[in-house]
Amino acid sequence: MSRSDALQIFLDTVFVAFDRFAHDLRARQSIMQIFSNLEVPQPERSGLSKRLPVCDRYLEDALTPKTEQPVLVKLLEQFKALEPLLDWKQRSTHDDSASENFPMGHANTMIVGPGGLEDRGDVWLGATLMAPNVRYPDHDHPPEETYLVLSDGEFRQGDSEWFSPGVGGSFYNPPGIKHAMRSGEKPLFALWALRLERTEH
Repeated sequence: MSRSDALQIFLDTVFVAFDRFAHDLRARQSIMQIFSNLEVPQPERSGLSKRLPVCDRYLEDALTPKTEQPVLVKLLEQFKALEPLLDWKQRSTHDDSASENFPMGHANTMIVGPGGLEDRGDVWLGATLMAPNVRYPDHDHPPEETYLVLSDGEFRQGDSEWFSPGVGGSFYNPPGIKHAMRSGEKPLFALWALRLERTEH
C-alpha cells in the first residue's frame, strides 16, 4: 500500500522539523516511534475537506513564515499544499477555563489519525489554529503528545506558569497532564503528534 505524494511529502517534511526542534528526550523517543509507525501506510480517505470561518480569516496569516529557518519555511509550504484536503472541526466541548470566543475562534484538523486523511489509531498528527486572543480549554488525554509551535502563543502544563515556546519551539506533554494554550494579538498555529499504545481507538 502506498500513500499520495502530497501526504508523503508533508510527513517527510514534518518529521525533519520535529527531529530538528524536539529536544526533550521523551519527545524524541515518541517522535521516532510515531514516524516508525508511519512507515506503514494505511488507506487514505478523500472528500473530507471542510474549512471553518476562522480558517478563512486567519489561516493565511498563520501560514506566512515568521522565521527564516528553512526547515520551518518548507513545513509551512507543505502544509499549505496539503490543507485543501483537510477537514477542520471545532472542539465539541469546552468549560469555564476557555475564553468566551473559543467556540468560533479555533479550528482543529486531524492529518493522520481518527477521521484524518489516513484513518488510523496508533498515531494522531494534526494542527490547531486559533484566532487572536483566544484561550483553549484545559484538557488532558492518555496519549503522550509533542507539540511543534509555528507562531507566537503561550502554553501551560499542569500548574505551571504560562510559557512561550516561540516559532519552532517544541515541548512534551506526558500522558494525562492537564494543558492549555492561548493566543495573543496574532493567530496561533501549532502541530501536535500523539502516540497511542494500542492500534484501536
